[in-house]
Amino acid sequence: MFFAPLLKPRTLIAAAAALTLSACFGAPDVMKKGSGNRTTAAKPARPQAAAAPSFTSAEAQQCAFDLKQAGVRFTPLPDQDHGGGCSSIDSVKLLDVGVPVSGLGPMTCPLARNFAAWAQYAVKPAARRYFGTEVVKIETFGTYSCRNIYGGRSGRLSQHAYSNAIDVSGFVLADGRRVLLSGGWRGDVASQDFLRALHKSACRRFGTVLGPDYNAAHHDHFHFDMSGNGYCR
Repeated sequence: MFFAPLLKPRTLIAAAAALTLSACFGAPDVMKKGSGNRTTAAKPARPQAAAAPSFTSAEAQQCAFDLKQAGVRFTPLPDQDHGGGCSSIDSVKLLDVGVPVSGLGPMTCPLARNFAAWAQYAVKPAARRYFGTEVVKIETFGTYSCRNIYGGRSGRLSQHAYSNAIDVSGFVLADGRRVLLSGGWRGDVASQDFLRALHKSACRRFGTVLGPDYNAAHHDHFHFDMSGNGYCR
């Protein structure tokens, strides 16, 4: 398990979380739209509603408390309605999960919590096992992006539109090697084994996991989100 069992009643934990969060909230990092270096269809500017307080529920406060207990550094972000059905609710900006990560924008707290666990307890050990070295960077295509699934002009909104998804594209190792989904998934044996081990681990942590074997749109990245109930492809 990622988090040690909590010994106090949940009501006391929620109260402790609220006190802890009061020291965390401040001017949030700038929220960046888009999904890293991937292009999406241009969209007209939408008026944004004023930011609202976040982490007001006991469940959200518990999630933030769990992140702090795990030693994850983060900035809580105010709730945002971006228009067009897109939003960032009870989201955070991850600052330190034990390994540098590129392209991170707003992430819902549960997604951030599970991603931090995956980075710490899946990615780092797998790099040592399959390559005999450390991973020094996780590369992503980003998190929040107000768009439809697959970036299409029609269809339902992507989980990225709710800050509830992240696309992981590759990994940089201490010896300088880059293991990318675009070539490594069907590349050398070590890269294949490494990436498939990470895919398998992700399927135990996220609600939906999509990889290169799912369809052509995911040939170069893992998609993780907290929707669904163990959908793993």
